[in-house]
Amino acid sequence: MYSLYIHIPFCRSRCSYCDFNTYAGQEGLIGRYVEALKEELRRVAGAAPRALPVHTVYFGGGTPSLLAAKHVAEVLETVARRFSLAAGAEISLEANPGTVSPRWLKEIRAVGVNRLSLGMQSAHPTDLRLLERDHDFFAVVEAVKAARSAGFRNLNLDLIFGVPHQAMERWQQTLNLALGLEPEHLSLYALTLEHGTPLAHWVGRGLLPAPDPDLAADMYEWADERLASAGFRQYEISNWAKEGFACRHNLQYWRSEPYLGFGAGAHGYAEHIRTVNVLTPAAYIRRMERADREYEFPRSPANVQARRLSPREEMEEFMMMGLRLTEEGVSAEKFAARFGVSLENAFGEPIARLVGLGLLERVGDRLRLTRRARLLGNMVFREFVGGA
Repeated sequence: MYSLYIHIPFCRSRCSYCDFNTYAGQEGLIGRYVEALKEELRRVAGAAPRALPVHTVYFGGGTPSLLAAKHVAEVLETVARRFSLAAGAEISLEANPGTVSPRWLKEIRAVGVNRLSLGMQSAHPTDLRLLERDHDFFAVVEAVKAARSAGFRNLNLDLIFGVPHQAMERWQQTLNLALGLEPEHLSLYALTLEHGTPLAHWVGRGLLPAPDPDLAADMYEWADERLASAGFRQYEISNWAKEGFACRHNLQYWRSEPYLGFGAGAHGYAEHIRTVNVLTPAAYIRRMERADREYEFPRSPANVQARRLSPREEMEEFMMMGLRLTEEGVSAEKFAARFGVSLENAFGEPIARLVGLGLLERVGDRLRLTRRARLLGNMVFREFVGGA
């Protein structure tokens, strides 16, 4: 089964912490951009050896909620015509709480979107101002209420912790208020200072304190306990869900299963090939409007990179992605079936070292992070990169 990622790079304004491939003030391109998306979907699907089975579609951004419902409908109609879309497919869309209306939510639910991810980030106005979010908590409450009224029964809230000047009590209040909205899923991310962002610049100039990693760790551990008591299961380092509501699209990434990326800056992975699209919306539109030849699957006219990964690279990525799954981890049986070599033969030394350090544990046939290693994930993942 395949997954489709559709990148919508438009934003009304750019948040202070964001280094994603997003662009403010270019909403005038949306119509042509949607046409380019449909053309890329048609071309990649047409180059495939068969009608590809698809079980998840994800509109990410940027701010996909800037699309008119008719644009979402056109993209999904193209997907349905060109791919074999599974009955009950998970179709997700990210939304900024300040950009949605009850009518729009009803319209996108009617055309097939069945999972909504709202960028709440915080319930506190000070945090939201610092992050340069253009909504407040009351907009989140109204968006959730309207989403439920529109028929959404699968709702995620994104939250950020470790924000400068954010005390533990403020974080606890944010998470408790989020739980009061009764989402099925929560994604919790520690704030990171990304190069070139306003927030990194402010910290670099001494205008703000740097994030406190010890406090952030305490916030993470408290959140894990609080969410467990509220009936949420942590299934990935940054993600918690009620039973049956783990994000199927993101599980596709973490299990290193094939996905196709469409739109400006989108990445894909299929047939052992990693694809990367041109970054800017204008360049993406030009490439799709001027495309004059066929491309071999999974390549597209929008690609600036299409590189075949070596078996070793695929094994490394399988480990790094799979170990993010806190319960599932990496199955030795699945690894051997996929790569024709045992997990121990491929990575015996780093595994033994990390088990000895108490960062990895064996549970049956599975290898997974220990609880304390969830705060040290990147250190663990690096052990599986660049080996012989």
